[in-house]
Amino acid sequence: MEVYAKSKHLRLSATKARLVAELIKGKDIDEAFAILKVLPQKAAGYLEKTLRSAVANAENNFDMDKDSLYVYRAYVESEGPMKRIFMRGMGRADIQRKPVSQITVVVKNKEEV
Repeated sequence: MEVYAKSKHLRLSATKARLVAELIKGKDIDEAFAILKVLPQKAAGYLEKTLRSAVANAENNFDMDKDSLYVYRAYVESEGPMKRIFMRGMGRADIQRKPVSQITVVVKNKEEV
């Protein structure tokens, strides 16, 4: 059975976060947490929090054992830019676009492989 968790409206670039998400795909839960803990990227913290939520969902809602779980999928989607006004000279204004992302982590039992 697949159990997932999502984090939405995160202020980080989806392209940069995908590089971190690729590192934990197919790994055991403990190994994925160890990888995310040592990475310096901002996305590693968000992925760790989302992975903890997915593991908690599996344990509490579906009575799965934490030791038999692994990261089945981890992907990052772009939500589109957050637009802010950036003041320029002579009374003009520009639009400043800031990236916003959504992280989804799916965990699954090893026996179902």
